[in-house]
Amino acid sequence: MRHARTGKKLGRDASHRKALYSNLTCSLIEHGRIRTTEAKAKAVKPFAEQMITLGRRGDLHARRQALSVLRSQEVVHKLFADVGPRMAERPGGYSRIVKLGHRAGDAAEMVYLELVDFEP
Repeated sequence: MRHARTGKKLGRDASHRKALYSNLTCSLIEHGRIRTTEAKAKAVKPFAEQMITLGRRGDLHARRQALSVLRSQEVVHKLFADVGPRMAERPGGYSRIVKLGHRAGDAAEMVYLELVDFEP
């Protein structure tokens, strides 16, 4: 039994899940909004918000922590140069989940995971 175990496994082992979170977070930072399933969005939202908090801090240690997780120099640069300063006044809650409906193939609930200041 999984008593008091937080987080969803999403049908993946630990390394695959870690890569999924990293890739989804990179896409969110790069594009401002991603379309994904509700389960994945709910799982990656705290992870992405932690990366934005590192971007708000802006020091060298935070940059190295973000680079070790996100593994893309361009995305980390955008996080620290653009996204972090934009969110400087917010105490948290940098992203939102907007429901879209069901996917045609398997009826999975689809959502947009987007930054709160995203303008389409």
